[in-house]
Parts: sequence; structure tokens; C-alpha cells
Amino acid sequence: MAELHIIGELRAAVGFEEPNLFCRWSVQFGSNWKVVEGHADGQSCCSAARIEQRSDFCTPIDLHLATRGLQGWPKFHVELYAVNALRSYWPVGYGFGFVPVRPGHHRVSIATWKVSSARLADTVRERFHTGGFALAKSDIAFSGIERYKLLTKTAGTVELELMLVFKNFAEYGVELY
Repeated sequence: MAELHIIGELRAAVGFEEPNLFCRWSVQFGSNWKVVEGHADGQSCCSAARIEQRSDFCTPIDLHLATRGLQGWPKFHVELYAVNALRSYWPVGYGFGFVPVRPGHHRVSIATWKVSSARLADTVRERFHTGGFALAKSDIAFSGIERYKLLTKTAGTVELELMLVFKNFAEYGVELY
């Protein structure tokens, strides 16, 4: 079987208005793929960004996958949450990005969005850091089937730094450049 090693880190969240953030991440892939070693999901620690709009996470990622086919190429799903002084948290960003298809070092930026509302009262509540809007099912954020119905606005970006190692892809007829 062909193998893919994903080694790197979840670096930072940039451009978010909220000062205290943490990130839940996962690697999603098709039925041809399986995890050989490592974790396909995780969560960062809470990072405070008081002066500049940058929260550094430096959360390690180490995942070894095996595949029988290229269908369902892996992609990163990220969900960012803000935390207030009462330790309550709410989502402030959803996003996803595909794992690059070339071996080597890559810096990946994932643009995120958050659920918005047309009502003024909801906007005021969100503005004063007492909670934003959450999706009833988070899989709606990552499948395009129902996502078009949501009212959204852009959030910040999530930065990943990855080193990809491909093994045995040439033996299965996949040429890598």
C-alpha cells in the first residue's frame, strides 16, 4: 500500500477579533485511507493574543496514513473557539484545506468563516463576547450539501506548517513531481 506521512504543526490563528482562542482540528479522508499510526484529530491549548491579532498554538501533528487509492485525498478541518473570563466558549471560525499533493515542506493557510445573523440583537450579543452562533451539527460546515443555506462572514486564517513524506506511490503508478 502507498503511504503518506504528515509531520508538522498547527502554527497560529491570524486575523481573529477574539483575544483567547483554541483550535480543534481533524484530518478527514475517504474509505480507501486508513490510519497506521498517530492521531487524526486533536485540540490546541488556549492562546491569548492581546496586542496583535495572532494566537500561536504550536500544536504538533504526526500522522501516518496508508491508502489503496487516491480517492478521498486527506484534508484538514479546523474549528476555532473563543473563550471568555467565565470559561464559556463558542465557535468563531470553521475552515478546511486539502493536504498538498507534493512531498516536502509546505506552509498551508486555511481561510475560515463563521456563522452570522441578520438580526441586530444577535450581532450585539456576539460583539460583547457573550457567545456567537454554533452549528447544531459541525459536519454541515464541511459538506457543501447544506452549507449554501447558511449566512456567513469571513473570519481569520489558520496557519499550518507541514512536512509530507510519500512512500510507495510510484509502485502504484502515481508519479510525484
